[in-house]
Amino acid sequence: MGQVGALDRSTQSHTTRTRRKATYSQLANTAQQPQLASKWSSLTRLLAVGFFLRIFAACLGHSGQGKPPMYGDFEAQRHWMEITTRLPVSQWYFHDPEWWRLDYPPLTAYHSWILGKIGTMANASWFDLYTSRGCEEAGLKTFMRITVFASELLIFVPAVYLAVSQLGKTRAGKISTRHTQTAALIALLLQPAMILVDHGHFQYNTVMLGLCLAAMGSFLADYNLAGCVFFVGALGFKQMALFYAPAVAAYLAGTCFLPTVRPFRLLAIATVTACSFAALYAPLLFGTWYDVAHNLQLPPATTGGSQPLSLFGPLPTAFQPFANQIAQSIHRIFPFSRGLFEDKVANIWCSIHFSGVYKLAKHHSPETLSLAALALTMLLILPPCLVIFFRPRKSLITLAFTACAWGFFLCSYQVHEKNVLLPLVPMTALLASEQGERAATRAWVGFANIVASWTLYHLLIKDDLQVAYLPLLGVWLYAMDLPPFSFKIYQKSSEHGGLSRLSKYIHLSAYAAIAIWHLVEAFIPAPASKPDLWIVANMILGCMAFCSCYLWCLAMLIVESGFVDDARAFLKSRAQDRITPQNLWSQTCRGISAT
Repeated sequence: MGQVGALDRSTQSHTTRTRRKATYSQLANTAQQPQLASKWSSLTRLLAVGFFLRIFAACLGHSGQGKPPMYGDFEAQRHWMEITTRLPVSQWYFHDPEWWRLDYPPLTAYHSWILGKIGTMANASWFDLYTSRGCEEAGLKTFMRITVFASELLIFVPAVYLAVSQLGKTRAGKISTRHTQTAALIALLLQPAMILVDHGHFQYNTVMLGLCLAAMGSFLADYNLAGCVFFVGALGFKQMALFYAPAVAAYLAGTCFLPTVRPFRLLAIATVTACSFAALYAPLLFGTWYDVAHNLQLPPATTGGSQPLSLFGPLPTAFQPFANQIAQSIHRIFPFSRGLFEDKVANIWCSIHFSGVYKLAKHHSPETLSLAALALTMLLILPPCLVIFFRPRKSLITLAFTACAWGFFLCSYQVHEKNVLLPLVPMTALLASEQGERAATRAWVGFANIVASWTLYHLLIKDDLQVAYLPLLGVWLYAMDLPPFSFKIYQKSSEHGGLSRLSKYIHLSAYAAIAIWHLVEAFIPAPASKPDLWIVANMILGCMAFCSCYLWCLAMLIVESGFVDDARAFLKSRAQDRITPQNLWSQTCRGISAT
């Protein structure tokens, strides 16, 4: 009887989910999605629009422009090209920790080496050791901007197309597939926050994000081993890809252990991952071997008095240089000595500290704050990881990535304002999935992108990029039929795939607050006693909005996983099986007749 009841409950749950998917597919027919995507239905035209938007941002200022002594991220990227092309490999992670130390994984170093070699052929003086620091020649700026374009075109654009095409295949129906995929391509390739950060402020985030999207697309296509290689590549380029790592590990573990244990699949994933990390470090270790073989002077095991991590015990002298390289690179990649935060970021820790509610750095040691950040981060990422582990479905991968990344952004250690791109990109990719058919999903994706761009505004002011803020955001909002150009998605009721009343209140209140904030910031100077008042207000409101994005993603993940339907079916069956005088009498009669 218990097996029959469980089968009935499973059948009811499956029927409920099927009906819900059919309902959403019917709603998609009437959602007038062609209006959303028909503006730029041609991928060539889309790329052209994206190209001109990037040119516009690139013609403005960049991080640290004309601001000695340290300048900014532009100088950091240039300096890494300098040290990788001018110094032996064994000295890359040991060189001059006081001037933009190389603090990213080896793939960033190899990327800098390739670009530096190309740049040296154009003008070797751009990367002269020591004397080129702070160089801001027009030719160098043009070259550096072109490298961002090329890196994005070679890695990010193909990865976006792969992820979007695979997300379209996870849907229950094929209604408006081309239109929803075009809408997702528009949203990802014209994403204002990403353009402002990479092509304005100056970074190479699209390389890491492209590798992450390639990994996600591979998982969706059932190429898990290829996905592991791409994801190790993302981790090897920027350690911030760790925002996705728990969700990736939970999904892969779920495919290995549920519904049956697959030891060979687990072994294959572990082997490919280990080999990928070995390949990642191979050039660095080979370069160290070359320097040892040619009797080049190697860096000491410590630099500037800072001890690298003690990852290894006593080793033979022959292995010590290689152990030092690995330990020093990890020491640079994970700088726990910097503190919980460095700038005003729209996450929980900065909001608590800078709002004056509670001065964290004043009352707690860095070690205590590190443990608190770890504990709270684990608390937020555990639910999505558990869901994707017990229900390792391809249709849930994007939501799990997004929820996990929001958890890291809100609570993790040493988060920067640019890290908002990590939850933002997979959340925007939801537009290509089955969830993207719904007005509620489009509204939440638009909400997250608007707030993310807004929280970057104080960074744009530092870099003289505020001129690009409204044009880039405006083009994106117009292309996506979002406020203030259209309020159609807010006119649908929750019964027809629209937002709930609470969600509408959150969104419209936030939009009103953003508009008021811009007016106040433009015309009313902050008090002399609190010069960062408007920045702190931006940070706190942004944090509240991002918390709501996390909760929405988590709620959607739980609902789409079927846990809610299963719980309802279970409770319903329990109510039906509840003992009453009538069924107690019938069970007694059946028992007597059986004897």
